[in-house]
Amino acid sequence: MNVETVDYQDPTASAALHRSLRDTGFAVLANHPISAERIADIYDGWGSFFANEDKFEFAVQPPRHDGYFAFRSENAKDSPTKDLKEFFHVYPDSPLPEALSAATAAIYADLQALGVELLSWIQKETPDDIRTGFSLPLDEMMADSNQSLLRILHYPPVEEAEPDAIRAAAHEDINLITLLLSGSKPGLQAKDAAGNWHDIACDAGMITINNGDMLAMTSDNYFPSTTHRVINPDAKQNQSRYSMPMFLHPRPEVLLKPGTTADDYLQERLTEIGLKPQTAS
Repeated sequence: MNVETVDYQDPTASAALHRSLRDTGFAVLANHPISAERIADIYDGWGSFFANEDKFEFAVQPPRHDGYFAFRSENAKDSPTKDLKEFFHVYPDSPLPEALSAATAAIYADLQALGVELLSWIQKETPDDIRTGFSLPLDEMMADSNQSLLRILHYPPVEEAEPDAIRAAAHEDINLITLLLSGSKPGLQAKDAAGNWHDIACDAGMITINNGDMLAMTSDNYFPSTTHRVINPDAKQNQSRYSMPMFLHPRPEVLLKPGTTADDYLQERLTEIGLKPQTAS
């Protein structure tokens, strides 16, 4: 599984990104505008947040979908077992811990802008026969969208858990593309077409990019939504792991395919992963 490392500064970066996302569903971005020091600092700040009981003051308040989600709140689609993680959801208008507010809002804005730029690269490199199926250019799907989700994840050290419980069970992302600030520890794996699992690099300062189901849907699977997971650490590496994905979501009314809007698909998937109550039929 040849997940390419794409140099953001390279004139051929857009072609390399397209090739890797087309072939594997993943790419790794280096030399981008967000420094490794900045990533380390924001992980340190959120690490302190998760270690403090004050986090429960930010507990999610349905029907809102932002704030703190307690340990074992979410399961992968079709998995009955909850993942071994806790997390915090951030949208543009989300209440945030005061000490983290400015840095988190800034990283949200910068990841959103970078994601839209990368979508414009993908749009440019996509063959005409695929592009004609898009209801809008990919970057224009994002115009004025406030739907993108920044998720700050904490995977605590793994203690006693049932045999099939892992940090993040095998799943595909919901959105167009995901920008993942390099995790603080290894553990991310992606599955190739033959069903084999491969470690994804987590070098300091790099950003992992992967396709989501919305991009797969709107491109008629030209860009595959690759299954991935976060495995449990071995005994020697059994420490907290932090991760920060930015999920790029288009405006709710954007058509992904005839008869299915971005919001239609999002609400369906939130129910499947246990973050939205099922409605009575």
